[in-house]
Amino acid sequence: MQRVECGLLAIMGSGETSPTMVSVHRAVVDRLSPDRPNAVLLETPYGFQENVADISARAQQYFHRSVGLRVSVAPGMRGQTSADADRGLAMVQTADWIFSGPGSPSYALDHWRRQPVAAALAERIRHPRGAVVFASAAAATMGCLAVPVYEIYKVGAAPHWREGLNLLACLDLRVVVIPHYDNTEGGTHDTRYSYLGERRLTILERELPADAAILGVDEHTAVIVDLLRGSVEITGRGGLTVRRAGRSRVLTAGATLSLAELRALTRSDRLAARRVDGVPVQPSRAAQPAPLPEVTLDCERRFEVARLAGAADDMVQAVLDLEETIGVWGADTDEDEGTTQARAVLRSLIVRLGHAAAAGLRDPHDRLRPLVEPLLALRERLRGEQAYQAADSIRAALTAAGLTIHDTRAGTEWDVAVPADASAA
Repeated sequence: MQRVECGLLAIMGSGETSPTMVSVHRAVVDRLSPDRPNAVLLETPYGFQENVADISARAQQYFHRSVGLRVSVAPGMRGQTSADADRGLAMVQTADWIFSGPGSPSYALDHWRRQPVAAALAERIRHPRGAVVFASAAAATMGCLAVPVYEIYKVGAAPHWREGLNLLACLDLRVVVIPHYDNTEGGTHDTRYSYLGERRLTILERELPADAAILGVDEHTAVIVDLLRGSVEITGRGGLTVRRAGRSRVLTAGATLSLAELRALTRSDRLAARRVDGVPVQPSRAAQPAPLPEVTLDCERRFEVARLAGAADDMVQAVLDLEETIGVWGADTDEDEGTTQARAVLRSLIVRLGHAAAAGLRDPHDRLRPLVEPLLALRERLRGEQAYQAADSIRAALTAAGLTIHDTRAGTEWDVAVPADASAA
């Protein structure tokens, strides 16, 4: 059966091998062909890592299990022999679907520039066929300039640009692509804009060519460009930001516009306008799986609510839900998606569940009330009859059983005494 040359370019901000982007990948693959596409993975951006083979294997497993796509790794994409590089280049040129994702933009640029890979990728965009899916670090290489994330954020180099592959010039777009645009991983410090933050992005923005704009792609978000029809669609959990000279226009998930309208936005000095050439952008956000950090927080919250309510089944369910979600995210190749923190929370919930089981989930007041309150009523009656010795015997017995008794003007109050070792803990 003849293949359909769909001509798609997908630019993802993050989450490229996470549950949040499964539906996006499936939608792209479904438009490729009625039979099995020839799919290729470029591992260059993370090719410097010692666990490169493991990352590639996890990505292959993700696409096979979640998307139904069997993916081959292109050889020679990280400094292997020339024979490997020739075979890898041939795979890039003939593939129906090409994917590249996390790692270092600088490392990818250094290797792709030394090989004819950049020219082959540009040819795929200039003469559309199949699909090209670039995410995270790979996406950052596509513009006229690129952010060297590792050097600035992790090494402490002064903010600077690297020359990019300028693949989007094939679409007449003079832009810089910044993935992870809405990142909040820093918590107390600003890690938006691919970990640059506003201060460093402002410095870099001054160094941009006058005719260049920034395309910021949010995490768990994809910009799908139909190269044949000239259309652009924003899908996922976030949006696409077009920024020039500190002014931004955000196109939210569900927005569609033409490639010509996107070009106009990148060249406009009035990015705060709500319409593009008279066409309103109508967001229509589809339900998407929540990122792992959100699920982790939700499971911990549900666990605590259940613990306070003494609901053992709900506590167990929160633990099981978190464990299952960690398993689902196991194929994700992005190291910053919160897996380590989620596992730490899971261990904490299991320990807290054990403590709750040892202490008993039922409120001790509810358990003891049917015994204690009749005895206190008897003690009160004995005191009214001036049988103080018998009344004191009841008080002494309740105190010995671990209760505290307080006589007030409003009546007698009681509580369960806290053991000294427990209060110290």
